[in-house]
Formats: sequence, structure tokens, C-alpha cells
Amino acid sequence: MRKYHILGFVLVALVVAFVPARSSAQIGVGIAVHIGPPALPVYEQPICPGAGYLWTPGYWAYGDDGYYWVPGTWVVAPTVGYLWTPGYWGWGGGGYFWHGGYWGPHVGFYGGINYGFGYGGVGFVGGRWNGGVFAYNTAVMHVNTTVIHNTYVDRTVVNSVTVNNHVSYNGGTGGVSARPTSTELAAEHEHHVAPTSMQTQHEHTASTNRSLRASENHGNPAIAATAKPGEFNHGVVAAKASNSNYNANKGGNKPPSNAANLNKTDRPPSSGGGSGSNGGHTNTANTAHTNTANTAHTNTANTSHGNNGSNNPPKTQSHTQSRPPAKPQTESKPHGEGKPHN
Repeated sequence: MRKYHILGFVLVALVVAFVPARSSAQIGVGIAVHIGPPALPVYEQPICPGAGYLWTPGYWAYGDDGYYWVPGTWVVAPTVGYLWTPGYWGWGGGGYFWHGGYWGPHVGFYGGINYGFGYGGVGFVGGRWNGGVFAYNTAVMHVNTTVIHNTYVDRTVVNSVTVNNHVSYNGGTGGVSARPTSTELAAEHEHHVAPTSMQTQHEHTASTNRSLRASENHGNPAIAATAKPGEFNHGVVAAKASNSNYNANKGGNKPPSNAANLNKTDRPPSSGGGSGSNGGHTNTANTAHTNTANTAHTNTANTSHGNNGSNNPPKTQSHTQSRPPAKPQTESKPHGEGKPHN
């Protein structure tokens, strides 16, 4: 009888060994998606629910029904002193692959993606650990200082001139061209902790919500961010409406910049230096408080929030001339979802 038990364990081990592993974005190892993820939606950060919560940006995951949005949320760090490195989509090997996020003592490479709220492409400038207590940089993070007292203000991380196109993937046509720095490479070899159970449950809940599918919300999810993981009914923030197509990478056009949104607080920049950042690198993310887009009398407004398939030029309104508004261009229909290889 003992012999049969041993054989059973061996068979189970062989089956597990050949079952594809699943990453935190529901993509199995060795499976690529042909079409890049949609542009990152624009949204405001929910107020921090309490001391000790760290921000984890929202991202596009991929499931049986195509891309779906996993709302940004506040999460308690699994270990004191650890920071979150967001996951990212990267082009390579004939498709887009998901590189899962992780917790570690320093922030590693996350594709150069401008997720906002301290994650401007390099490092993290939304806060730092001070003697076992996390302090929030209120120049970047949405924190009620009458409730949370471990705060500071560092406006030097807010750039006055930025470009933000909301691209959600690295490499490929129209993708971010960032490459890891030596500091980021070193961070990747440090001890890491996997996403917490709350983060895993948060993503699973998102996968079951039909309204979060890109095919349903066209890149503008009604639940863009939540105050706490898994809570999709309280403290919810919706994406701001945009006229961009939800499918990001079909036509191969590089997305236009969004220079008119320099004063948006939903896309704060990152410049590296300080605790939890990577080597003082200046990042061209969106500013949280400075608006340099409006010069003397001209207001330049962008017609797209970073749709990678869009090639619409920005429109300019002038107060010195009286002209009828230009006839809007017909918006193209969204493309279908990418199918993964088996």
C-alpha cells in the first residue's frame, strides 16, 4: 500500500511540473499576447485609508475575455521597510509578456511606465520608511494629514516640464523605450516578497467584474481605483472620460504627448532621488501641481490620453481670434482583443 502512495505522489508532481505557471496578470509562462494593452486610464488617487498603507498602481491584466483593468489600491506592506515594484507589460519574443510586481527593500525596474502617484517611470517618490514607520510625501500622495501625521512635503520631485502619453507597455511599436539602470538591476537581485493575499484577491475580483473588461469600458473603467483591496463598492474612483480608443497597439503609430495635462494630480512624476528611489534619475512624468501648458493667451488641449493607435494632432484654441470650432474627426472603432498563443 505504501508503494502505491509513493507512486501517487510522483504522478502528482509530474502533473504540476507540466502545468503552466500563472503570473499575477493571469498570463502563463511562455504565453504571449499579440496586441498591446490599452493606454492607462486617467484617474484620481483615493485618500489613504490609514497609516501603513502603501499605494499600488492600477494595471491591465489579461484573461479569457481579453484585457481587464485591475484598479489601483492602497495595500499594507508585508514587511516593514519594503516597497512595491509594479509589474509591467514588455514586448519581446513576438508578443507582449507580463512581468509581475514584487515587494523588496528598493524599487526595481517597472518598464519606465508612468503609473503616477510617485511611480513616474523610475523609482518611487511618494514616501519613505523612517525607523519602521512609513512617511508620506503629500506633494504626491493623497493623505489626510489630520489623521495621518507621518508626512512630509518634497516638491522637488515635481517636474515643471513633462510629457505624459499614458503608454502602458515597454518596447515594441509605440512602447516606452526605457531600459533598466544599474541600480534597478541590483534591486532585481535583492530578496523579494510576492504580492500579498489581499493583492491576489483584489486582482481575482477584478477579473470577475464584467465592467472592468476593456471590451466593455473601452479603456475608461468605472472602477479605476479603490481605497482598499477587494472593496469595489466603497471608496471607488472612476476613470476620467477620454476620447481615445481602448486598444493600444494595432496601427503602430506612436501615441501623442499629453502636454496640456501638466497640472493633473493623477499622474505625478518621479525623479529618482531619496529613499526608495533609484539613483536620482529625472523622469518625464506628469506634474502634480505645476501647469506650464497655458501660456499668455493660448490653451493647448490634447485630444487623446495616450491611445497608441491614435494619430490625432492636438487642437489649439485662441482667445485673440474668433473662429468656429474645427469639425471633430470621426473616432475609429476599437479593435478586438489579442489572442494568446498556446
